[in-house]
Order: sequence, then C-alpha cells, then structure tokens
Amino acid sequence: MDSPILLLLALLIALIQCFPDDYHSHNSTRHHDYCVLGAGPAGLQMGHFLSKSQRDYIILERNSGPGSFFNIYPRHRKLISINKIYTGRRNREFNLRHDWNSLLSDRPDLLLQRVSRELYPDADSFPRYLSMYVKELGLKVQYGVDIGKIRASESESPRGRGYILTDQRGLDYTCRVLLVSTGLWDPQKVQFEGSDLVEGYESIPVDPEEYKDQAVLILGKGNSAFETAQSILGRASRIHLYSPSPVRLAWQTHYVGDLRAVNNELLDTYQLKSLDGLVEGGLEDIAIVRNGEDEKKRSGRKKKCRSSGKEKRGKLFLTLSELLDSSDGRNSSKVTATNLPVYHNDNFSLRQPYDRVIRCLGFRFNFSIFDGSARPPSSEGARGRLPGVTAWYEGRGTPDLFVLGTAAHSRDYRSSAGGFIHGFRYTVRAVHRVLELRYHSNSWPAIKLSISQLQSWLLRRVNEASGPYQMFGVLGDIILLRGSHCEYLEEFPLQALPQFSSLSGHQLSKHGLLVLVLQYGLNRTDSLGPGRAESEWTRAWRSNFLHPVLYYYDKLPTERDMRHRPVGWPLPRPKAVHHMIEDFLTEWDGPISHSQPLRRFLEHCLHTDLRAFYAESCFRFSLTNQKPPLFCRQGYLRKHGVVRNSQLWQHAHDAGLMPGGQDSASPDTDPSFPDYLTRAGTSVSSAINLDF
Repeated sequence: MDSPILLLLALLIALIQCFPDDYHSHNSTRHHDYCVLGAGPAGLQMGHFLSKSQRDYIILERNSGPGSFFNIYPRHRKLISINKIYTGRRNREFNLRHDWNSLLSDRPDLLLQRVSRELYPDADSFPRYLSMYVKELGLKVQYGVDIGKIRASESESPRGRGYILTDQRGLDYTCRVLLVSTGLWDPQKVQFEGSDLVEGYESIPVDPEEYKDQAVLILGKGNSAFETAQSILGRASRIHLYSPSPVRLAWQTHYVGDLRAVNNELLDTYQLKSLDGLVEGGLEDIAIVRNGEDEKKRSGRKKKCRSSGKEKRGKLFLTLSELLDSSDGRNSSKVTATNLPVYHNDNFSLRQPYDRVIRCLGFRFNFSIFDGSARPPSSEGARGRLPGVTAWYEGRGTPDLFVLGTAAHSRDYRSSAGGFIHGFRYTVRAVHRVLELRYHSNSWPAIKLSISQLQSWLLRRVNEASGPYQMFGVLGDIILLRGSHCEYLEEFPLQALPQFSSLSGHQLSKHGLLVLVLQYGLNRTDSLGPGRAESEWTRAWRSNFLHPVLYYYDKLPTERDMRHRPVGWPLPRPKAVHHMIEDFLTEWDGPISHSQPLRRFLEHCLHTDLRAFYAESCFRFSLTNQKPPLFCRQGYLRKHGVVRNSQLWQHAHDAGLMPGGQDSASPDTDPSFPDYLTRAGTSVSSAINLDF
C-alpha cells in the first residue's frame, strides 16, 4: 500500500521541479553575497575577481548576452579605443598600456586581439570578445533578468543591511553587497522650445544616403557628435556643430573622452572653409522652430505624405526663446521673421535653415531603478549625470553599494581614464581589494622588499606597470617604509589615502611612506609647438607629458590636507617630492637622467646610502669601515654579493667563498639574486658615481 503512495509523491516532486522559475511565487528570493548588476566590461571584470577569490556572486544582465551596449553604440560601429598589437615588447604588463579593450585575467591570451586585429576595432567584435571572456573563465552570468527596482533591506544584520533587487517577473534577489555596473544608457537631453523636433543620436539613421544634400545641425561637440558628422561628411550639404563649449581635443587635454583624431575630419572642412563649422552657444536658451509658410505647406501635404509612408521634412530654424512671442504660446506654426535672429542681426552665424537637427549630448546614469533607501546622490561634477561615490567607489550614503566602470567616472571626470575600459579595469581591481579586507579580512596584497631593492623595483614599475600608467593621477603605488625593509602596495586609490589603514589593512610606521604616481605636467603649452617637452633632468619638475613623480610623507595626509592640496595636484604638498624627467620613449632607465637622481632622492628620504657595489668593493668597505653601505650589509656580508664577471665568480667558487648548496650557480642563475634586479640594472647602477 505504501509503495504506490511513495511513487506518486516522487512524481509530484519531479513535476514541480520541472516548472520554470517564473511559475513559482513572486515572493521567491535568491540570495548571494555579491550581486553584480550588468554584464558589461566592468561587471565581468569584477566577476573574474570574485570568481578567482571563490566568492558567492551572481552577475545579472537584462539582455541575452554580455556587452549589449556595444551592440548599439557607437552608432557608426567603430571603436575609438586603441588595440595596438605590435609594441616590440613581449612583456604582458607593458603591452596592456597599449591595449585599451582587453580585460584583466590570468590567461595571457584572453585578449581582444583574438577577435580583431584592427587598431580601432569594429564595435561588433567587442560583445564577441566578452562572450569569449565569460565562457573561458566560467563566470556566473544570468541573462534575461531586468532589474526594475532596488531597495535597501529594512532589517539590519551584523553583516550589514543588504539590498533587494526585483526583476520584471517579481522575483527578488537579495545580496550583502551590491556592485552596480550598468554603465550609462539614458541619452542626455536638454529641454527647450522645439526639442521635440530634434532627432536623437540613439535613433538616427546611419545610412549616409539618408542625408544626401541636407543641411544638418548637430547639438554637441563630443565624439558622438563628430562621429555622426564624419559619417555624413560626404553626403550632407553642410554640417554645423553647436554647443556651449569649444571643441576639446584629446591630444591637447590628455583626456581620452575629448575629441579623438579618428573622428575629427570635420575640423579640416571647417578650417579650410568648406561649408562646415563649429559654433558656441547655450542650449537652454535656444528654440528650434519651423516658419509659418513652411508649416502651412507641410500641413497641406500631410495626407499625401501619410499615404506614401514617407513624410517630407520641413525646414528648421534655430532661434532664441526670448524672440518667440509669449502671447501665442510659442506655437511654431505662427513663427514670423521677427522671431528669427537674422531679423535683428543679419550676420547671425546660424541664419540658414536646416533639414535636420540631431542631439548628440552623451548619456547619463539611470537613477530611476533605485528607491530612496538605495539611491546614490548625483555627482557634483559631470553636470549631475553620474552617481556620487567615495574615493573607494562606494555610493555616498549607500553603504555596501559600490559603483563600477563608466558610472563611477565622477571620481576622475575629465582628468583620467576611469570612464573607459583601459582605466576602470584597474579601479575595479582596487574595489575588489577593498571588498576582500572589509568582508573577508584579507589585507591589500603587499610585497616585502629590502631597502636596497627599492630603487630597482620602482624602476621596474615605472617602466612596465599599466595600472598607474592608464589611471594617471588616480591610482598610485604606496611604499610603507619599515627601516631596513619596506612593504610595496600596488595601485591604491590616491584620494583615499587618509583612509589608507582602514581600506588596506596595513599600518604606517614612524618611517613614513612614499607614493609613486604617474602624472602630466601643469605647464600648459602648445602640444605640437617648439619647447613642448623638457629633456634636462635638472628641470624634471617642468615636464609636460606623462612622467613618474614620487611623494614622501612622514605621516598620512588628512581629509583636510586632501581638500586643500594645490590646484592640479593629485596629492597634498609632501615633505619631499621628486619628478623623473619625461621621456620621449616612456623608458625611464637612463643611468644619469633617471636612475641616479632617483637614488639620490631615496637616500635623502631614507637617510641611507643606496648605492650598489660589486663584491670586491664590498670586501674593501668591510675591511675599512665599521658600517659598510646597506647594499653590502644586505648582500655581500650575507653571501649574496654580485661579482663583476664569470671569471671572478669562478675564482670565488674555487676559493670556497660561495654560499653552501650553490656551487653550481652562476651570476645569471643564482636564485638569491632576483630576476627583476638584473632587468632593472641594480648590479651596475654604481658604475657611474656622480656626486650631485
């Protein structure tokens, strides 16, 4: 009797398990420690780090694949991020300085170049690369989950308050930490009279033939505006770009979000007077109107246009809202000549009518999915388009909610590369290190070095490291001085330096700290003019292009120090500062121009002789000095000396002077002498001994 009942029960359980997820109660909840919202490049980058550290996470994506933004944008399908495959170097870290599309991973071949070999890849290649990234790393991504509401959990717990995310089916996802990587999707709009007559970048036709012999006015002067202009340059009769600010060129400002040369062909036709042009003016005070005669003709042909399925556009005029009559409610059909600027100024730049007006003003963050308990504030900069975040990318007033990727660009808007893949792949890694300490008690990774090795390690970092190179002025290396040794922490957010101990898990000693930053100079010069670069190392502080700078502090800067730092400086005024002279090849390895001044600066801060010596020199110092130089004490006297050549090495071996167990070693294979010291030139840095 019991057997049929048990069989029936088993069948019922199996049947219930076969039902789809959305069949279950809308109160169903799925919990994870980490919810990553969005499977774009920032979300997947964080997914990699969470997966690598074996955390409980889920990436929620509303579309059917990763990187869906790039299925639509840029509209004309060419990326402006560099994919430089050939650098003449095999160093993977160095090559990432010139690969602006690939994400970080432990696989040296998991790069965009497997999908595209173009310097400026086609936009369609990027979602394919992201799909490959997800598959090969086995990331946990759930597609088709459109989160429409985010709220903070009402019940506080010892682990924090947490967040509740509700999708389109009413299914809830709860998480201890929310990582928002949704990017910028909402088009930036400006409301003015006639803004309904304006087409948006997100919906314009991309076939150049659609613009044949048309006069086009584009609102905006960013890359999307120039990208649009460049695509129709050979078809439109004239193209005018209008915005409040003059065009800013990336090669002048060093900000990759400004106009890139790949999109600037219209500058030629403007400066060479071939009908196209740029005009400055406010957007809030303008109006786009049709004149009365044109509107009347358009209305008379309305039926005909509808029947043909193609309505002919009327001529559009740009005017000022103050010139429109308020008595008629500013009805565009009643616009007369007196409502147009040309009536009052016959030399008005934009007096001719246009066939189309296109809005290309960029994008903004979507705040609408957050309720009041979870909504980060708008940023003070970037015209409020981005969420406001702390220096460690946690939403202001929203604990345990972190913003990643382009949406977190308010921290370095117009000053570094945090809004772009080659920048935020490193800020995402920094956020993960913050998470590891806060929620799992894992301190920021640090490398312990003897003081005699510090110069060589610094030279290695400035010549290879990609993180500080891309996130110049934002991420820097922190060197905690401990007397005879130091701890080296890579890529810490500089603006979070006052909270260094609580974010990194490391304490400062009485010996102070050094901060290594790469930054541009503050001396504004003609980027292509004579005297644009400095070459004399004694004037390194006047360097204009990207160059390393070392700051020495005897104690951590405070919040007040950060607020009152000199204009344009990434950090407050230090006890001592050292600029390494800019280099045309970005190779800071010259013995006179780079290594020697760096050593002198370190000696000044550390009160220690850091010269490197050959073994025979250390032998003489040991006989004639009570306290030989540090390099000899940490090397030679511990039987780790570096002899000048193989003959001397063999002579030392035959005399029984070599360390036990290393009789068969050579200067090139001795494990006691780290490889990076050889590459950085430590063993020969004393060959030039100049007293400056």
